[in-house]
Amino acid sequence: MKKMKKVVLLSVALAVLGLTQSMAQNTSFGVKAEAGMSNFILDDMAGWKSRFGVGGSVGGFVKIDFSKYFAIQPEALLHLQNSEFEIDGIENDFRYFGMEVPVYAVAQLVTSENHRAFIGVGPYGRIGFSARNRTLDLNYYKKNGGSHSFMQLGDVGCAVLVGYEFEFDMQINASYKYGFLNQLNEASGSSFLRNQSISLGIGYRF
Repeated sequence: MKKMKKVVLLSVALAVLGLTQSMAQNTSFGVKAEAGMSNFILDDMAGWKSRFGVGGSVGGFVKIDFSKYFAIQPEALLHLQNSEFEIDGIENDFRYFGMEVPVYAVAQLVTSENHRAFIGVGPYGRIGFSARNRTLDLNYYKKNGGSHSFMQLGDVGCAVLVGYEFEFDMQINASYKYGFLNQLNEASGSSFLRNQSISLGIGYRF
């Protein structure tokens, strides 16, 4: 029995080592930069409107190829969002800065010229560092006279990525992200405010 346990443990160890080496051999790294449009989807917020504004993201990614046709690609991006809130007919300038971490399951097609077309889908999370109404000089992450801050720091949602990689490892890509969580704090009642963003970018894989 002891010999059997040793054989099983050794087999498991060899399998894990083999998988680790295989992943290491098929792992690459990259950098990317995006320009995008962001706003909020509002529900039951009378007198409020949200309009798209221009922002951008910059960061890096890790690509783990499990086969010629499938990969996992986690990313870490610093994200700047500009948009406008119209509150009772008055324009308010909103600016957000934070980090996004999407993880894509990627299907890819490699052509005879070593180009790749790819599409990915997966979850994403984000954490905010700053969210300000610049018109009213309010920090939406601080308690401004109430018991709760106006907005929450975190969000989770889904993300979709499509792109094309050239033979020299330069990429062009587009993505869409939609947040599931209500960004209004717990005192919001039935009102909802959710993130959405669209982006176009370039990347390079080493």
